[in-house]
Amino acid sequence: MSLTRMILIWVALTCAVAVPVLAAAASPYLAWRDPIYILAGFAGIVGMGLLLVQPLLAGGYLPGLSTARSRYLHRCVGAALVAAVVIHVLGLWITSPPDVVDALLFVSPTPFSAWGVIAMWAMFAAALLALLRRRLRVRFRPWRLGHATLALVTVVGSVVHVMLIEGTMEIMSKTALCILVLLASAKTLADMRVWAIQPGRGS
Repeated sequence: MSLTRMILIWVALTCAVAVPVLAAAASPYLAWRDPIYILAGFAGIVGMGLLLVQPLLAGGYLPGLSTARSRYLHRCVGAALVAAVVIHVLGLWITSPPDVVDALLFVSPTPFSAWGVIAMWAMFAAALLALLRRRLRVRFRPWRLGHATLALVTVVGSVVHVMLIEGTMEIMSKTALCILVLLASAKTLADMRVWAIQPGRGS
């Protein structure tokens, strides 16, 4: 791969992640929000950007990174994603505890809340499965199947959650980011043949 193409890929990824954040920073809704609420909201936006990076790292599509380096960064970005979601939820809890409780109990009148909670628990489960793989002595193929399934639930739930919210995120950049997240996840899962019915090495 040429140096020019490598640079273009990294610039495109940076723009895909940064533009929604910058567009949200210019939202007029921020004028009436508390600082903690704003922090919580931007943690969620950053989390969506990380959801785009994760499948690209898992599939080894980012140029200039070895397979080992991609896997290491995949784990690091996963930890950052968990932290972003925790900040997102804690910030919302501090500003409006009843709304968070209703969301966690799936009794919130806003449909996007349920999708966000589903995505959150799926993400926590995927992260926990990654941390406990060696301790649980799970074979590689069943582990990858479970991890990928939980990741897919996280992606779909997060995309629906974000698209249903009418808030600080600008609609065009938000839609573009969500489409990219879905496409990157679909390509990675297809290329890795996660659900193919055939034994793989290490299974």
